[in-house]
Amino acid sequence: MAEQPAPERPSSSSDERQTLTVRRAPKYGVFLGAGAFAGILIALLLTVFIDGSDISPYTQVVYSQMQVFGFTALIFVVLGVAVGAIVALIFERTVGGRTRQVTVEHEQHGI
Repeated sequence: MAEQPAPERPSSSSDERQTLTVRRAPKYGVFLGAGAFAGILIALLLTVFIDGSDISPYTQVVYSQMQVFGFTALIFVVLGVAVGAIVALIFERTVGGRTRQVTVEHEQHGI
């Protein structure tokens, strides 16, 4: 006994065109990451090239070079992220102000 094919369901489709505004914006994560990387790099350079005394004059404690790097990295990563955010905001104000109109076609397929 042969199977009968299932009847096709009527499908309806409608096309709709819309005009949208596209605005370019910087990716903030990239700028914040670059600022954090620059902060770590600056902290590393300061730790290596500026030779401080071995004993802290305030606490009379001896800090290793890695501890000094950690302290300066905490400070300069925060500063680097802040500078990266400011640069991203400046880019958004200058480059992001350009908008353009695009026409998109939205298709809907119903079953």
